[in-house]
Amino acid sequence: MMKLRCLVLAGFLALPLASSFAQVGISVNFAPPVLPVYEQPPCPVAGYIWTPGYWGYGYDVGDYYWVPGAWVAPPTVGLLWTPSWWGWNNGAYVFNQGYWGPTVGFYGGINYGYGYTGNGYWGGRWSGNTFQYNTAVTRVNTNVVHNTYINNSVNKQVT
Repeated sequence: MMKLRCLVLAGFLALPLASSFAQVGISVNFAPPVLPVYEQPPCPVAGYIWTPGYWGYGYDVGDYYWVPGAWVAPPTVGLLWTPSWWGWNNGAYVFNQGYWGPTVGFYGGINYGYGYTGNGYWGGRWSGNTFQYNTAVTRVNTNVVHNTYINNSVNKQVT
């Protein structure tokens, strides 16, 4: 019983410490602009993953600014990119930073295009240590990148 009390007490003492490490987020009282339409450049080398553009916010200018999409090498084999996104929460638009992970997480249901339809990622997949590109939805330089496939089913899902 004493051991249980110590564990409970330790848990309560750790709560304020854990919450003190929370990051201060970005929140704005007006919506970001509509995503611009742009052409994805071809993937320059095998292994890079598309990270779509998003609207950042500059407090110094009091407005949104566009951060263009880019092909990026993942930090390690097997990781996928979850895009940054803005969501409405408690009376403000709150920025949710993108991140690398073993699966693509929630990104606001936003259709960024090029495989990011609002749910998951259809632009490619890992097969062992090799990233394969779905050329039905993403652009690659096929003179350089040879690990490709075509899956048009995602194009039928998006209207």
